[in-house]
Amino acid sequence: MSVNGMRDHKHHEHEHKHVNHIHKEEGHESIHIHHDHEAMISDFKRRFLISALLTVPIVILSPSIQSFLGYRFRFFGYIYVLWVLSSVVYIYGGYPFLRGLVDELRKRIPGMMTLIGVAISVAYLYSTTVVFFIKGQTFFWELATLIDVMLLGHWIEMKAVAGASKALELLAKSMPNTAHLVKDSKIIEVSVSEVNPGDIVLVKPGEKIPVDGIVIEGSSNVDESLVTGESKPVSKKPGDRVIAATINLEGSLTIKAEKTGKGTYIAQVIDLIKKIQESKSRAQDLANKAAKWLTVIALGGGIITLMAWVFLGMGVSFALERAVTVMVITCPHALGLAVPLVIARSTAIAAMSGFLIRNRVSFERAKDISAVVFDKTGTLTKGEFGVSDILILDEMMSEEELLILAASLEQRSEHPIAKSIVSFALEKGLKLRDVEEFRTLPGRGVIGKIDEREVMVVSSGYLKENNLYMDDKRVLMLMEQGKTLVYVLLDGRVVGVIALADVIREESRDAIKNLKRMGIRTVMLTGDNRKVAAWVAKELSIEEYYAEVLPHEKVEVIRKVREKGHVMAMVGDGINDAPALVEADVGIAIGAGTDIAIESADIVLVRNDPRDVLAIIDLARRTHRKIVQNLAWATGYNAVAIPLAAGVLYSKGVMLPPTIGALLMTISTIIVAINASMLK
Repeated sequence: MSVNGMRDHKHHEHEHKHVNHIHKEEGHESIHIHHDHEAMISDFKRRFLISALLTVPIVILSPSIQSFLGYRFRFFGYIYVLWVLSSVVYIYGGYPFLRGLVDELRKRIPGMMTLIGVAISVAYLYSTTVVFFIKGQTFFWELATLIDVMLLGHWIEMKAVAGASKALELLAKSMPNTAHLVKDSKIIEVSVSEVNPGDIVLVKPGEKIPVDGIVIEGSSNVDESLVTGESKPVSKKPGDRVIAATINLEGSLTIKAEKTGKGTYIAQVIDLIKKIQESKSRAQDLANKAAKWLTVIALGGGIITLMAWVFLGMGVSFALERAVTVMVITCPHALGLAVPLVIARSTAIAAMSGFLIRNRVSFERAKDISAVVFDKTGTLTKGEFGVSDILILDEMMSEEELLILAASLEQRSEHPIAKSIVSFALEKGLKLRDVEEFRTLPGRGVIGKIDEREVMVVSSGYLKENNLYMDDKRVLMLMEQGKTLVYVLLDGRVVGVIALADVIREESRDAIKNLKRMGIRTVMLTGDNRKVAAWVAKELSIEEYYAEVLPHEKVEVIRKVREKGHVMAMVGDGINDAPALVEADVGIAIGAGTDIAIESADIVLVRNDPRDVLAIIDLARRTHRKIVQNLAWATGYNAVAIPLAAGVLYSKGVMLPPTIGALLMTISTIIVAINASMLK
């Protein structure tokens, strides 16, 4: 039974209310997570420990255990001591299940709680009857161990789910309370609650960044490990975005605040944790359905067994013992752990792998994905203008020299193309030169002198105006790809061409290649022009692509591909792609930074890495496999155990004693737990 299942039974004292909110305390706006969930974990832990402690003398005093192990430990009134101890375990330890039984019967939806409740109640009532009224075998130790294991199952599940989000909760708690506000050239220390979007804040080395924003001055490395899972510090320079609660390592950063308080990414993640824990699991529904049928089998099998043995003249005591054995063994301990252990394990793996599951049902559906539709800009590409090609048109010129000349000249310009060229040159470690007589050619380019030679970086418009025609096939090919071209002139001669385009992520190549290897169809969507789309599709070996598509038209493409019988995943940036993310069977938002619309996706990737899509599919498949294995094992042994418990082979001297039945359940539980832990 999962945490969600428990919540369905409205356990007022255990109701799962993992409520997150932001409030002001002592003038500081900080993030707090209320842990009713922690109280629930503590309650189950307490019930389990007390019940387990009482189970020790119950097992020692049980006549069936003494007979099985060949020892005798009895004293006057020992059976009443055994009954008292078992009564405490039944009432105190079994209370959550008895309450669940009542709730399920009231709603006429028998499930896991009904099954557990019936098993422990029949075992307790029959054993009590044996103690006071009739001869027979008691089931006190089976009752106690059944309650212990079920309590342990709930405790483990809730603890694992809480552990999966622990890093994010710690991140929320680690939000700094103060910020260095830069105002009128003065630095004032204020509470974070006083910082508004648009304000300028200074972050010193070793401090936590108090807001989501953009670096406007300074450079440093930032530890984003608690947000992205990436252990390597991320370099930050002017123009780069930073996230609240990440740690500035060595340099000072001046940041323009964009989002504070409830608007920060951290606050969105806190809300996401709540949704993860509340999302309903289809696998758990499967376990509940199995429990419903097992309840019918338990009750029906018990009644049939009772009537059959009475009819055969074996006596009421023998018949009741067989009936109770059937009911007890039909409630496998392992079923209570089969799904929760796997779900808790997969949730932890997902969190450690850098993706957050908002919707468990969609995550489970990811195992069946047969087609993935990618948005281009910001998903397969970086969404940033960058140098893609350098063509040399003069044999006396090298690529490095051409780039140095162009970048040296462009460093004086504020144009986005200029910044891209300069950034590319600096990333390659090139040393730029001094420029003299620099001036701009409005709408055409820039001109200046480097080492006494005239250098120009111009557009194709300038070439046309000055009758400088280019007939190089390589240039024409770049034009056909929809790339932006700038021409480098040295002393009036065209010596090279620099092509710029939206930079393709290197990770995208691996992602597409591996998806194809898995037999999954890949499709690309973009609002960009057809030439650019064709170039990106060719570079990534994507055969099917749709260009110049508006946001609402992306939904139509999703439907079109689904009509061909595919289970669809849509991967986008979560903003323009929101309608398509909602329409898809599995919506995956990539680039879970400050601008992402978390609400539109089922799964959120913390890193900007398309390869995580493969990790999602792989984990979903392995999770499903483990769940099926556990459910098959947890219920399968009943096919053998129930007939033996009922005594169908009694005439041949083969009958399953309650002790052996309980031992089988224990072994089954251990196998399920080991199998779940093997999910890596």
